[in-house]
Amino acid sequence: MPLRRVRVRDVRPLTPRMTRVTLGDPSLAGAALARPDAQVKLFFPRRGQTEPVLPAPDRDGDVMRWYAAYAAIPEERRPWMRSYTVRAHDPAAGTVDIDFLLHGGGEDGPATRWARRARPGDVLGMFGPSDHFAAPVDPGAGDWALLVADACALPALATVAGALPPGRPAVAVVLVADAAERQPLPTAGDLRVRWVYGEGAAGEESLIAAVRAEAGRFPAGAPYVWLAGEAGTVRALRRHLVEERGIDRRAVDFAGYWRRRLTQDDAPTPEDLAEARERLAMREG
Repeated sequence: MPLRRVRVRDVRPLTPRMTRVTLGDPSLAGAALARPDAQVKLFFPRRGQTEPVLPAPDRDGDVMRWYAAYAAIPEERRPWMRSYTVRAHDPAAGTVDIDFLLHGGGEDGPATRWARRARPGDVLGMFGPSDHFAAPVDPGAGDWALLVADACALPALATVAGALPPGRPAVAVVLVADAAERQPLPTAGDLRVRWVYGEGAAGEESLIAAVRAEAGRFPAGAPYVWLAGEAGTVRALRRHLVEERGIDRRAVDFAGYWRRRLTQDDAPTPEDLAEARERLAMREG
């Protein structure tokens, strides 16, 4: 079971709203974590705790039994769990980098609060990455690639851009708060980036409008599409690309990383469940 306790090695700002935290553990040395959009679950300690309270890994590696034990921890002691992308992995040092978006406007959740105060030596729980639970991401699958993300999904988009084959045409449309939040996106592909500025619902509408505007400049051929961001926005973009632009739905990888007015602690909506079923069907098909 890919469960470990990781310790903060380093913390450094990337932009005014993005902080990179380097986490280390001996078990990360030599691990193969270089694939794009490798997801992990991070477990954050509750107030008053120095480390998250987590059950020991099940001796048979039964993930569901372990998760039941985790869910049985009283809420006031149960660690907050949030999903993040491995931005980089250094197998020689036994570390991974996780980029945290520091939300503005008094919207700090437990992960953002922790990241603002993170110091070397702090401890988190980490589940993953695991090929067993991950859907493969292959930005070289089409004739060209379309990558769309908001600021929350920008670290993941950077890993997908970095996995583009040499010279592969690609278009990225990225929503960030302002020009100070732009980041370099190193890649061997032939990547053109359109930065969109804005926040909240207006920013999400601007992202959708920017993708619609880019459609007239798409490269020729069948694309591979990767969409990630606010769940409702991702659904709207997917409908546009599949129903209006005629892109094969099987060529579209999509993930609603967050939900407006809801957190990962809230129950899934009917739309969330329908999306999960479709993603599973695509993976099995």
